[in-house]
Amino acid sequence: MMLMKRTRAFTVAIALGLVIAACGRKDADVRADAEKAVAGMQGVTVDVVNGVATISGQFADDAAKTAGEAAVKSVKGVKSVVDNATVTPPPAPVVISPDDSLKTSVTAALKDFPTLTADVKDGVVTLTGEVQRSALPKVMQALSALHPKKIENKATVKK
Repeated sequence: MMLMKRTRAFTVAIALGLVIAACGRKDADVRADAEKAVAGMQGVTVDVVNGVATISGQFADDAAKTAGEAAVKSVKGVKSVVDNATVTPPPAPVVISPDDSLKTSVTAALKDFPTLTADVKDGVVTLTGEVQRSALPKVMQALSALHPKKIENKATVKK
């Protein structure tokens, strides 16, 4: 008799446990709520297995990533969060070569001398073409004002 009572109590306890477990939230429902929590965060997805939410994708910045993880943790039925998401790296800065800006300045300085051309490499200005002797000092002064490393005059000087 005592054994039957214990068996019956044990059976009732197991059945009650199964009923409570069955009443828990299903992963699909938890996932739907977790996806709603990060819906405004483009490129971010959430998967839920056995109450463990896994976040994937890219967040715009660290603050968004922290907010997204907190939002998923707050969803009813989420036991823990695995954050596999990354933060989008900032764009690389545009590097302007010193030669580019020097070349632009040299071109502007030589606009009144159509028979001259200049090449710029590693800060050195190389003149080619033809120039009148009387104009050469003006050209050299204009180029020197740009502070190149060196000016190589390979232009033909006309009288």
